[in-house]
Amino acid sequence: MKSRKGFTLVELMVVILIVAILAAASVPMMRGRIDSAKWAEACASAGAIKSSVRAYVAEKGSGFDYSGIETTLDASAAYSPLGFSSTDLDGVYFNQADYTISSVSGTAGTCVITVTSSKTNGPSGTGTLAADGTWSTAE
Repeated sequence: MKSRKGFTLVELMVVILIVAILAAASVPMMRGRIDSAKWAEACASAGAIKSSVRAYVAEKGSGFDYSGIETTLDASAAYSPLGFSSTDLDGVYFNQADYTISSVSGTAGTCVITVTSSKTNGPSGTGTLAADGTWSTAE
């Protein structure tokens, strides 16, 4: 009688079952990572905006009226003073008009930046870069 080498059908089915269980467990984890990666784009751009606001405040001083930049960055009156052009902050998941600057402090050089994606492939919810530099998202 000849000896046959190879896997039995039962062994192959067990391997397929294990792979299916691992795949089913990893899909929800990967989905969360995708949204986190999308928000990383907004966080990076918000950091650039915050640095520009800090430089603008240092240049103008504490007695200046900052209401002109406390708005969304969709008009040149808001983004030009900060050194941005009309498409500098446009990305894959966020447009420049998705960023809103508020609570600019002339004495501390801080502000709050709120981001909400208007693109169809963007993440849902709102991201906020607080005055103390902490980033948070809310659905």
